[in-house]
Order: sequence, then structure tokens, then C-alpha cells
Amino acid sequence: MPTLNPTTTIFSAEQLRRFTTRVFIHFGVPEDDAVLAADVLAYSDEHGIDSHGIARLKTYVDLLHAGRINPHPEIKIIRGKGSVATVDGDNGLGLVVGPKCMELAMQKAQEHGSGWISVSNTNHYGAAGYYPVMALKEDLIGLSMTNTTKGVAPFNGAEKMLGTNPIAMAFPGLSEPPVLIDFASSAVAYGKVEIASRKGQTMPVGWCIDKDGYATQIPAEMMQGGALLPLGSTTEGSGHKGYCLAAMVDILSAVLSGANWGPYATPFAITVAAMDRQVGKGIGHFFGALDIEGFRDKTEFKQDIDDWIQTMRSTKPLPGTQGVRIPGDPEREAYASRMQEGIPVNHEVVASLEDVAALTGVALY
Repeated sequence: MPTLNPTTTIFSAEQLRRFTTRVFIHFGVPEDDAVLAADVLAYSDEHGIDSHGIARLKTYVDLLHAGRINPHPEIKIIRGKGSVATVDGDNGLGLVVGPKCMELAMQKAQEHGSGWISVSNTNHYGAAGYYPVMALKEDLIGLSMTNTTKGVAPFNGAEKMLGTNPIAMAFPGLSEPPVLIDFASSAVAYGKVEIASRKGQTMPVGWCIDKDGYATQIPAEMMQGGALLPLGSTTEGSGHKGYCLAAMVDILSAVLSGANWGPYATPFAITVAAMDRQVGKGIGHFFGALDIEGFRDKTEFKQDIDDWIQTMRSTKPLPGTQGVRIPGDPEREAYASRMQEGIPVNHEVVASLEDVAALTGVALY
């Protein structure tokens, strides 16, 4: 049984994986695909990325229940040349389309030295960091990115035109853990606003604007017609850099693949009305894999990654901080804790899972 407190319920990782898998199977997702989709969501919960895990299950269920996601897609290459290809996801779960396309990028990297896959006709694929971690298992450098539903104002803009458009990349070490980079090109992921709203908290200055374009710290003011800001937020913070990153992700993921780009990206939440104009199919992803041996000796590279990590860790710490951490450290620390102590799930998310359980007949507890 889960452990309860007034604001969260503690579940084991296995409980959440089992529930998620059975829910997807209920909607006709083949068992292997259901296990895969559950694994992608579990990665987020188990690594402390609460905005992209089980909290998103209700939305996938709503879309499956409404027939707006294909539970058994025919994922196919529609164009390719050497190390590059474009894939049509056939409107399948992004949690299934994403891993299969990352596998294709890895196969091409092992054959050609690199692999690059652009994907259209898909939807939300979970945490971007899941995919380069797949590449690490084959000693490859991995990369993933995706465009998302509009929620971010472009630099100097006062309305939503771009998604949070995350980027993730991973580099294997030898004795040290891998360097895992995973961040949104917005000042913060939308899920962080949702978390602040659930907890009744205000947000830091620089995250959001309200419907009139003014800075706000109130989650509801952003969620009711406002927008997130690009990474850097303002002119003083070099917000143009986050805007440029978002543009790069949008173009590689969506314009290149033939998916909907910018403000036309297909909404993930079922409560959001469909866009009046469609410029492609679904949303888009972009995956990359690099064979280190094509550049230099793999072991020597990994030794140098170890040296890089150790050098960064030895940096003189900023006063009042714990010192320099390596990209991926927070996720590793959360994993160690949560696999031992369990995964805390906010009471509002638990309520949504109870709704899913009632709808599907799949036991949550």
C-alpha cells in the first residue's frame, strides 16, 4: 500500500509502472508498447522530473479514450538518405514512437558513424533526457529534441507562439557517470508552473507574463492567457538566446519533418481546442546518435570525459552553494532516493489517477 500524507502519496516505482502499463493495455496498446510507454513515464518519476511522468498519464488517457491517439501505429520511414531519415509516427503514442525512432538513429550511427531522424505525426514523448540515455547503453553520444504545444512568447513578444521545446544530450564517461544535459529552451517547463499552482506557491520573477504581457508570479495569471518566457527571459538576461534555441528545435523537429511548427503545434491537453490552421502532421521530434569511434578512440574519449567531470567538480564553489554539479547529478540523486524511499505523487495527480482507475477498472492501489 502507498504511504499517505496530507499533500502527497508515496508509491513504489513498480506500483506506478504496473498501473501505467495496464492502463495503456486497456486502451488497446500492444503489451510490449505499453511496457515501453510506461518505462518512458517512469524515467521521469524515478529521476525527480515530476512534470513529465505519471502526472501526464491522465492526458494520454483522455486522448486515447477520445480516439485522438492511435494505439497501434504503423511507424514508417517516408524518406531517407544514408545516415538521415524522416519518420511518420502514424499518430501513435509519442512514448512509443520516440524510443523506436531513437533506436533507428542508433542503428544508423553504428552503420554510418552518425544517425539523424526527424519525426512527424506524433505527440508528447515524455522527458527529452530519456532518449540520449538509450544511446549511452551502446556507448554512443545521444541527442533528442521536440517541439511542443505553444506556451512560450518569442523574445519581445507578448503571446504564445512557441513550445517549451526541450533539448537533451548525453556523453558517456568511463569511471565517472555520464554527462546528461536536459533542459527546456523556455525559462522553465510548463509543468513547473503546474506544480507551483498545485502547491499554492508563487513563481520566481522571469518565468512568465500575464495575458497583457506583464511579468507575473501568479501561476493562474500565466495559465489564463499568459505565456512562459524564453530562457534568459528579458533583454538584460539575454532572452534572445532562449528564443534562438527554441527556434532551432522547432525547425529541426517540425519544419524539417513536416510536422506542425510554432503556434500550429497540435495541443497535447484535450481541453485545448484544435488549431484552426494545420501546417503539417502532429508535432515533431528530432533524434541524433554519434559513434565516438568515428572521431577518436572511444576509451580515450571516455577517460577525458572523466577528467572533464573531475575538473568541473574541483571548481572553487560560489559562496553559499554546494559547489559545481555535473549535468545529470540531480536526476541521479533523485533516482537513488526514490528507488529506496518511494515516489511522492501530489494529491491532485493522485486524484487524476483515481479517475483513470475508475474509467479503466485498473487498480491503482
